[in-house]
Amino acid sequence: MNFFRKNFVLILVIGIGLVILASVLPYFIQEKQSRVEIQTSDIQVQEPPFTHEGNLSFFKKTGERIADFQIELAQNPLETELGLMYRKTMAHNRGMLFIFPDEQMRSFWMKNTYIPLDIIYLDAEKQVVSISKNAQPLSEESRPSEAPAKYVLELNAGICDQKDIQKGDYITFEVLNQ
Repeated sequence: MNFFRKNFVLILVIGIGLVILASVLPYFIQEKQSRVEIQTSDIQVQEPPFTHEGNLSFFKKTGERIADFQIELAQNPLETELGLMYRKTMAHNRGMLFIFPDEQMRSFWMKNTYIPLDIIYLDAEKQVVSISKNAQPLSEESRPSEAPAKYVLELNAGICDQKDIQKGDYITFEVLNQ
């Protein structure tokens, strides 16, 4: 009896500790069992569908019409960041037009983009200021404009050579009512 009186506080602290441990332990065991490990290679991203939001035409400096495209628009930061990522295919008459609020030096890359692209930089007057041809899929190499650009157009790689799109050519586009 004397032992319990001398060590009452110690016994009380140990008892309370055991009660707390007993009440918390099942939570940790259950939490550990319910965890599921997911490998990033197991995640499959669904390819975004093409949304026809506008029509775009290319013209030579002389005014000769050289090509027409159906376009998707990227007009806000989220659309701009996503761009053509996760697309596996794109019809040759389609592309994506990025519309920025101002004209400045731009740079694009191909991270998570599976289609080789021609990246066309255009100024505020919609005139081609530089072209980055045949950007390779999944590359994180920066592809900067050679001059300030307000618009950037992504088309399938090879289109610029096929249609003879060059610096100085210009575009017009119309946004479809949605």
